[in-house]
Amino acid sequence: MYVSDIPFRPQTKLQTVSQRSPAYTGNPTNDNDEVTMVRKQQGESRFAAAARRGLKVLGPGLITGASDDDPSGIGTYSQAGAQLGFGIGWTMLVTFPLMAAIQEISARIGRTTGQGIAGNLCRHSPNWLLYAIVALLLIANIINIGADLSAMGDALKLLIGGPGTVYAILFGLVCVIATVILDYARYVTILKWLTLVLFAYVAALFAIHVPWNEALLGILVPHITWSTAFATTLVAIFGTTISPYLFFWQASQEAEDERVDHHAKPLKKAPEQAPREFERIRADTLIGMAFSNVIALSIIVTTATALNKAGITNVETSAQAAEALRPIAGAFAFVLFALGIIGTGLLAVPILAGSAAYAVGEGCKWPVGLSRKPKQATAFYSILTAATVLGVGMTLTPIDPIKALYWAAVINGVVAVPVMSVMMVMTAQRKIMGKFVVIGWLRWLGWASTAAMAACVGGMIVSWVA
Repeated sequence: MYVSDIPFRPQTKLQTVSQRSPAYTGNPTNDNDEVTMVRKQQGESRFAAAARRGLKVLGPGLITGASDDDPSGIGTYSQAGAQLGFGIGWTMLVTFPLMAAIQEISARIGRTTGQGIAGNLCRHSPNWLLYAIVALLLIANIINIGADLSAMGDALKLLIGGPGTVYAILFGLVCVIATVILDYARYVTILKWLTLVLFAYVAALFAIHVPWNEALLGILVPHITWSTAFATTLVAIFGTTISPYLFFWQASQEAEDERVDHHAKPLKKAPEQAPREFERIRADTLIGMAFSNVIALSIIVTTATALNKAGITNVETSAQAAEALRPIAGAFAFVLFALGIIGTGLLAVPILAGSAAYAVGEGCKWPVGLSRKPKQATAFYSILTAATVLGVGMTLTPIDPIKALYWAAVINGVVAVPVMSVMMVMTAQRKIMGKFVVIGWLRWLGWASTAAMAACVGGMIVSWVA
């Protein structure tokens, strides 16, 4: 609802008061004055309307950005901060414009065409390319789901004790049930509120004593070490921050939101809607990606302060980071860190499974969408459930979750390069984007993001060979 849509009824009361009291000067003398109360009510109504309008702008971009800081990502950022200290913090400033650009491009694909990335690949690319990208995405997402559930189970075990594996299974069931049963609008609202759990990492940051001069130096001045460990960590950070599942999710969510809104159409068919929609997408994406990187930077600074400074550099998972924080940073920081792992997992696991289901479903031209009932999109929900179940199954195998997490980051980084390249080519074609082909600085940033990811992967491969 917009402010202009609210009936201005209090004006009648103001006129009535003025008529009853001709000598009234317009300056209320106490809080009981009727005019003051009316004006307060009017202000509150306008504030509430403005707040609702602001919340409506935030959607796929905010949720996508928050899900980027999943338990696997927390583990990567914790490992980076513990091993390399403040000197790796600059990566968050570098990745912000790159990830914001590529995510806005993803959103534009979905909103302009009314199809997700896989749906457009299916219609405009060779089948071998579609199958290869979707298969790699599916593998990476399943591994990521397993690593996230394992971290969530370990985090709850740290807080209350008990069997971590059982907790991981229960978390997986909760994620599947919530995704399948909940109404789409309510589900999206819950995801939006779940993003608030990430502020636990900002609180944890301020629960410890940070040497800000040293931290700011590491953030603002790039520090590069030519070593295999640094190259691998850099790929892990880029692969975690700029992940293919985020592209697929945001594009598909924009298409989904367009389908459920009876007044909206793909921008190719309704170009008059484009200015307002592109403005919304940009604001939503910039806020979501800034939020994501602020949280990631908070995790790096926290672990660099509490762990790296204490000589604790062997941290490989988010749960290990939380446990290592307890004797150094105190119980409060430990609890916040552990609760954050659980909360972000509840946000990220459905998105990982959902992006896999969108990719497979769109690629096969099945009915897809969380707004559809399970009976209307049986194959879509089957893929979503299967991806989560396979992730749960990983926690029951001898597979090392740490190694699985590492390879998930590697696969994400490798898959991102062809996906981003295809996206950039796709957004330059009028047969796909109509008159809304991506041009100008957004296109340059999109290609810069693709080149940066390719350089990171190439550097990692060279370091392995050497």
